[in-house]
Amino acid sequence: MGKRLRKLKKIRLHHEGKDTLLWSAVLLVILNFAILHIFNSRLPFDICITLSAILYGVLLNFFQCPIRTFEGETEGVVVAPADGKVVVVEETEETEYFHDRRIMVSIFMSLFNVHANWIPVDGTVKHVSHFDGNFHKAWLPKASDENEHSLVVIETPDGTEILARQVAGAMARRIVTYPSVGEECYVDEHLGFIKFGSRVDLYLPLGTEVCVQLNQKTVGNETIIAKLN
Repeated sequence: MGKRLRKLKKIRLHHEGKDTLLWSAVLLVILNFAILHIFNSRLPFDICITLSAILYGVLLNFFQCPIRTFEGETEGVVVAPADGKVVVVEETEETEYFHDRRIMVSIFMSLFNVHANWIPVDGTVKHVSHFDGNFHKAWLPKASDENEHSLVVIETPDGTEILARQVAGAMARRIVTYPSVGEECYVDEHLGFIKFGSRVDLYLPLGTEVCVQLNQKTVGNETIIAKLN
């Protein structure tokens, strides 16, 4: 029991969800009261309140903000920036910042994943930019280039540059990115937040040892994605 209580204390709600959760609760309460007064039978109200509870539970899970500490040495290690599933592991051409060949690892976050994003490596922020775009389904290959997205480039203490790209999905309408150019950043800190269905792409140098496989589940700030040479 004590272990479970300690675990629960490490989970809180992300501040990005404050307004969404508040107004969702207000609308659901109004809807349920309206159903209660419109129908003579109690069955529609019972169905509505059950569905409302499920929907609000999904929102609460979505806006969780687990307090996690990476256990291990961070030097030369790339840590998962998000909860989700690995949907891409391939060598590709990066065309927005590096303009050369890189290893791309993409993590897709479903509606049922926590959508907080974490810094993947210790280092200094070298570049931050935001691009408007489309809202294709986040798991599609073209989503990385055509969807709305933000780029954050971090230079590790040994001079290696890692690019993290936050990509909006079909439902996502807001990407929040916290770091600023010139700031020092560390594993355990938050990179940002993406609302409602999205992905995070990592672009790593060729020769990097990738430690995950396609369809593998990742835990943000816990799963080791790769080891840098």
